[in-house]
Amino acid sequence: MDEILKIEHLVKTFGTNEVLKDIDFSVYKGNVISIIGSSGSGKSTLLRCINMLEEATGGKILFHGQNILNGEINEDSYRTKVGMVFQSFNLFANLNVLDNCTIGQVKVLKRDKEEAKSIAMEYLAKVGMAQYIEAKPRQLSGGQKQRVAIARALVMNPEVLLFDEPTSALDPEMVGEVLEVMKDLAEAGMTMLVVTHEMAFARDVSNRVIFMSDGRIEEDGDPKTIFTNPKSARTKDFLSRFSS
Repeated sequence: MDEILKIEHLVKTFGTNEVLKDIDFSVYKGNVISIIGSSGSGKSTLLRCINMLEEATGGKILFHGQNILNGEINEDSYRTKVGMVFQSFNLFANLNVLDNCTIGQVKVLKRDKEEAKSIAMEYLAKVGMAQYIEAKPRQLSGGQKQRVAIARALVMNPEVLLFDEPTSALDPEMVGEVLEVMKDLAEAGMTMLVVTHEMAFARDVSNRVIFMSDGRIEEDGDPKTIFTNPKSARTKDFLSRFSS
């Protein structure tokens, strides 16, 4: 299997607070990994370290065998390959939908404007947002903003997409439209690492689930096993709060 990312002995501390403790796992091409666990278990910090938004305190993050933490890799070009979709969308408020999806292509990938526009249109159509290209973020619903944010990440041709609780800022009726887009991506073979509280997505769409507790990986396995027969008492306790 094609290993894209390998996390080795990853540690992250904020002052005296150790938020990530000796994290080890690999991400292979085509994996859809849901990372679940209580708030404060280190899930979002883990994604932010992988995306270089937080500086890891120790350990390694290997991207195709190259350690991204030793200063030898260009952060911008790495982030085009390991894209991120945020809980709070992070769209540029002053740019319309189309420009939000072209600016990174032109500035980072050095595509010309026409090519960038055509690629943006293709992905905006895929997420059902092609008719909103002139709209500014403030004119969109939360679900629409998140779909634009996903298109903006996809236009960079990432090898892996990181999703940091992509539905938690949305009204309940908008959650489904974003999960539907993510499900389509999963079915199309996109490699995804998803921090989520959406247990049905974790169970039904992922091909692997990581349960984190207190900054550690408590359990890592296929969704069926973790949801029907978890080995750890902590996993069992956490999942008992969610009715199937």
